[in-house]
Amino acid sequence: QVQLLESGGGLVQPGGSLRLSCAASGRTFGNYYMGWFRQTPGKEREFLASISLRGSNTYYLDSVKGRFTISRDNAKNTVYLQMNSLKPEDTAVYYCAASRVGPSRDWSLYNYWGQGTQVTASS
Repeated sequence: QVQLLESGGGLVQPGGSLRLSCAASGRTFGNYYMGWFRQTPGKEREFLASISLRGSNTYYLDSVKGRFTISRDNAKNTVYLQMNSLKPEDTAVYYCAASRVGPSRDWSLYNYWGQGTQVTASS
């Protein structure tokens, strides 16, 4: 079993940056594909980015490509989401997730989830 804990959320002005971290428990982190999702009230969980086992391949939602960067450090059991040029519409609860299947855009294929961290882009 994998436990995930996100951190790094907060309030930022539009145009600003945040770096989210997701720390995983256990010694099998390197066996999981990792993804970041976000959700706002009344909407379905939205795929943002995912990364392969060793970090060599990454995938993004079109609207965040060029602004968000996913990375992982298997030695630290941590996956990151660097978010730049944040917009008010990026405001949401952000979740990291772990999948045994692949770096999917489908949230239902992820086995483990963190508790979420709030990101608010507002002046």
